[in-house]
Amino acid sequence: MTVEHEGPGAFVILANFVSPLAVDLSEAMVLRQWAEQAPRKLWLTRPGDVLVTPVPLSMAFRRYVFHRIGVSEESVAVITVPDTPHMPMAQALTEHDLLEPLRTLVSERPAARLLPTALDEASVALAADLHIPVAPYEAGVPAPDTLRVVADMNTKSGFRAVAQALGLRLPDGRVCTGAELGQVNTALLKKHERVVVKPDRSAGGHGLHFVSRGDQPTHSPPPPNSRWVVEEYVEHTRAVSAQGHVTAAQVEVTYDGEMRMSGGSFAGYRSPLVNLSETAHRELADWTRALGGHLGAEGYRGPYSLDLVCTQDGTLYALECNVRRTATTTAHAMVSRLNGTDRAPATWATGTATASAPMSFDQAVGHLTEAGLDFQPGDTEGILLYTDRPHDGRSWRYAALAPTAARLTELEVRLTAAL
Repeated sequence: MTVEHEGPGAFVILANFVSPLAVDLSEAMVLRQWAEQAPRKLWLTRPGDVLVTPVPLSMAFRRYVFHRIGVSEESVAVITVPDTPHMPMAQALTEHDLLEPLRTLVSERPAARLLPTALDEASVALAADLHIPVAPYEAGVPAPDTLRVVADMNTKSGFRAVAQALGLRLPDGRVCTGAELGQVNTALLKKHERVVVKPDRSAGGHGLHFVSRGDQPTHSPPPPNSRWVVEEYVEHTRAVSAQGHVTAAQVEVTYDGEMRMSGGSFAGYRSPLVNLSETAHRELADWTRALGGHLGAEGYRGPYSLDLVCTQDGTLYALECNVRRTATTTAHAMVSRLNGTDRAPATWATGTATASAPMSFDQAVGHLTEAGLDFQPGDTEGILLYTDRPHDGRSWRYAALAPTAARLTELEVRLTAAL
């Protein structure tokens, strides 16, 4: 567990996947898809905590998680906020008359702190309304200027400006409006065979598309005032990332790994990062610390990630940063918690395994048990169903941990066969 999941007092864990920080709130479909991953936040809970989630948690998943983390189910309160399009989840609490029940739970928990997934204005306003601090801010709340920096750094253009100032290597690119997009595409395609067109505020690969020289337009023109980033497509062999953490006293690189990608979208992760040259590894760590130093100077506290691609000759190009809790922070905290502090950190991975037929949560666990893969308390390796039953009953998100990289690969192969 990272430092912000420790200490006295309960946490109000706000799984605010529905937030304007990563994508425009009009993108209701993708926000709903991301929100389906909210049950994974249950792995962070301790006795006395409150989880505020945008989707309900099945009883089977609750029993499964609480057994493995050694927490009594009755000791954790869960509030489910119904889907509310175009509204940050922190605001939707009031919309659905859930603020007073949450206020009652907080009043029963002295020294409670808010732990939001996304540090947006709505979550900070909620903390102020509840009269509790936002973890892990020493002053209890981030300054308005810090919130503006966080919002800006979660855009492609904001990241590029800071990365250039810090000396990070970037793909050749331009920031433009929707009205300028065609002209910018044409100009960059004269220099490069292929470009990547990205909405300025987006995450997980959502909304980006690739354009090659000579392609005919396949997308209708975007709104003229929308913002975009167009970059050269960097031929690469790997997509990598490093996770940093900022406190008042230091900036540290907490872990790194290789991102599993599908069509430009994030599909999983494997950590730690291996087979990267010493020079590139050092550059990755230096860039991550430099980015954290900038964020810390602006008043930010907590986790952030730096995403990059690595070319065949080992050259790194930085693409974006995520100044929030990402798709890997909960998995890393979960693995650290289950692995225990008395053992060396495990090799771990996340991904999606596709079952041959739809099944219930308990049936999926049964398949893991029969295959000898089901992770139990005290184990040093195994497979965990990382989140609740998927809608289709087939696309199961999992986490795997093992003492060695070779053993981790073996477990993932066996998982595919088991389902």
